[in-house]
Amino acid sequence: MQQTQSSGLGHGRRLVLFPVPLQGHINPMLQLANILHSKAGFSITVIHTKFNSPNQSKYPHFKFQPIPDGLLENEASTTDALSLLTVLNVNCVAPFRDCLAGLLSNVSEEPIACLITDAIWHFTQAVAHSLELPRIVLRTSSVASFLAFAAFPLLRKNGYLPKQDSQLAAPVPELPPLRVKDIPTIGADIPGELDDLIEGMIKETKASSGLIWNSFTELEQPALATLQQDFGIPVFLIGPFHKYFPASSSSLLTQDQSSISWLDKQAPKSVIYVSFGSIAAMDETEFLEMAWGLANSMQPFLWVVRTGIIRGSEWIEPLPKGFMEAVGERGHIVKWAPQQDVLMHPATGGFWTHNGWNSTLESICEGVPMICSPCFGDQMVNARYVSHVWRVGVQLENGPERGEVEKAIRRLMVEKEGEEMRERIMCMKESVNLCLKQGGSSYQSLESLISYSVIILIILFSHLWTRLRSP
Repeated sequence: MQQTQSSGLGHGRRLVLFPVPLQGHINPMLQLANILHSKAGFSITVIHTKFNSPNQSKYPHFKFQPIPDGLLENEASTTDALSLLTVLNVNCVAPFRDCLAGLLSNVSEEPIACLITDAIWHFTQAVAHSLELPRIVLRTSSVASFLAFAAFPLLRKNGYLPKQDSQLAAPVPELPPLRVKDIPTIGADIPGELDDLIEGMIKETKASSGLIWNSFTELEQPALATLQQDFGIPVFLIGPFHKYFPASSSSLLTQDQSSISWLDKQAPKSVIYVSFGSIAAMDETEFLEMAWGLANSMQPFLWVVRTGIIRGSEWIEPLPKGFMEAVGERGHIVKWAPQQDVLMHPATGGFWTHNGWNSTLESICEGVPMICSPCFGDQMVNARYVSHVWRVGVQLENGPERGEVEKAIRRLMVEKEGEEMRERIMCMKESVNLCLKQGGSSYQSLESLISYSVIILIILFSHLWTRLRSP
């Protein structure tokens, strides 16, 4: 846990934050808000869409401002996240501007130091500029995956996109160590929506006043150096966010605490924990291959099967009759789990993950090696780094075929290769602990961010005062 005391620099000043309404984006934004409130004393206002609105009861010390998002019933779904984000970047412009202007004009509140928005909200840069308010960007992915997105125009120009099946294993020299299959596309990768979203995100991030990252310098030093050179704005790697406080959750889903009582009965480092996050979906065939791979491995498993994750099914109906009876106490299936607590548990020895950045970072923080099954977007880049750069996991290259699943679990949980991965990731865990302590990289970066947030407010007031005095 991070050891800083509150600097108090933020007292009498307010930050306005605007998270993207997806589980993997809401969590880090609210964690960041907690950090800046508790460590610097900033007051916090969270603007949010009505779709997937955060649970306000968990944050009584924040103020929340809902805005209409204009989503039609068929649009209010994470099934097609790309279309959802494209629509929201249009629908929210006027409501967001009105809300932010109202907050700025409210003289009964503390002056607003700056706006912090998710990088995906690219429209907010123009709004902030028009209201003469500094905007700092939070990016909820790894630095490496952000650079891959930033390289999209070059990758299209050089013929890597759209991806061709015959070229998937080919290296991408422009983005080592990525292969063509690791380029972070979403859906069918037809030029249009994705390119427009990425172009807006990159362009308006470069125009912002700074970048905050839920990562730490020791993990991504080469990518950080490239980012600083290419973007030319202040960058603050202050993560891992969730390690500043005891395990807590801003989950939009109800957590099943039976996960922990079941883990309490298992041997140390014996359990493979399986969870593919809040958006990923699979077909019935993939689900059954996963099930038989887990069963045949003879390893205890805790499996999160989210409601609706299997296309065409409500929950685990496709499991063969008698499957759970055959597995017995060796397996436990829940709809959602308290992931941080699960990864910290002594019985957890491996994590089969979709490699969303939050999950990847949480696994690193607890020294748990991974089996990687990326689904889309930045997960592809994260999985490549886990398996081939940091070498703390194995990647299922061809999907969840039961024989490959069984083999991967044995490699991770039983064989010497897995023990070597565990040793490497335990070293990474120690790096996390050091970066958060006084004098560590994230500790120092957070102090710089707090000072910077105050300084840009002073500069803003200075400019306004100069203009008021001008004839």
